[in-house]
Amino acid sequence: MTDTRVGEVTEAGTTEFTAQCYELYRFPPLGSLVKTVEGETALYGVVYSAATASIDPGRRPIARGRDEPSEEAIFQTSPQLSKLLRSEFRAVVVGFRDRAVHQYLPPAPPRVHSFVYQCPPEEAREFSRSFGFLGLLVGSHLAVPPEELVSACLRQMAGAAEDRHAYLVAAGKELAGLLIGDFARLKNILERLT
Repeated sequence: MTDTRVGEVTEAGTTEFTAQCYELYRFPPLGSLVKTVEGETALYGVVYSAATASIDPGRRPIARGRDEPSEEAIFQTSPQLSKLLRSEFRAVVVGFRDRAVHQYLPPAPPRVHSFVYQCPPEEAREFSRSFGFLGLLVGSHLAVPPEELVSACLRQMAGAAEDRHAYLVAAGKELAGLLIGDFARLKNILERLT
């Protein structure tokens, strides 16, 4: 199966990266596994945020649809809009693969202009066989609450698992160990797994 290229890294750090989508509004889903590849090494991230905004941070888009019959008509009568807006997403780094899969931070961040691919189900299944990545997500300090990110990620990973129910039960047990003494957070995550 060919990997689906969804964007390009525009900002990179040790713990997260930002990628611009090639098409407006074509983000990978919240919690999905994405990767960049350099040589034989793949760096994995979990999507935690997505936004569409003006390419010029000082200029906000203005409403244009007052006399248009649909949202599509706005872009038909103002085709320049697709060049004046950008969609991007952010991903928290959760591991890498060289000869084996490692679920901890890689030695270096991805390069700017690296292509970003949405991982196919079989690769997400391989990556999520172990739950080491959950510690990075639970401990993350991002704009999105970690409970929302963890539950979104586990829903995505469970969708790729051979047995969804068994996967979620195993993930719940792992989370119970990570969040021992923090029943409220554990409960919030588990309630969002349906």
